[in-house]
Amino acid sequence: MMKNPIIPYILIMAFGLGLIFFMSIDGADKKAEIAKGGDKEKTEQTEGKSASGEADPEAIAQQKCISCHGDNLKGNVGPNLHGTGLSEAEVKDILTKGKGGGMPAGLVQGAELDAMAKYISGLK
Repeated sequence: MMKNPIIPYILIMAFGLGLIFFMSIDGADKKAEIAKGGDKEKTEQTEGKSASGEADPEAIAQQKCISCHGDNLKGNVGPNLHGTGLSEAEVKDILTKGKGGGMPAGLVQGAELDAMAKYISGLK
């Protein structure tokens, strides 16, 4: 008697679909946890906070600034941020309201805004 060669493939497909179904049910109630990521310390660092909970301007710059201003903030698509001569208040204004068509408004807010303004105005 001949064995049907498609049966193992159908079984593998059924197992895979069942696995996908049960994994999606297991994760359905954990959406917020999954969206946050894993480790709390790692999540805080990606949000621009140090392990102590204070705003870390270098981490914020790595997350939000280097895509336009370059790895060392010396310019890329956006201008060089070293030696701008801007005061903390001027930097806060630019970070809050944006500038021209290239610098978006509101990238940094709250305590991070103060830390970033101090950091950028102090770059030499």
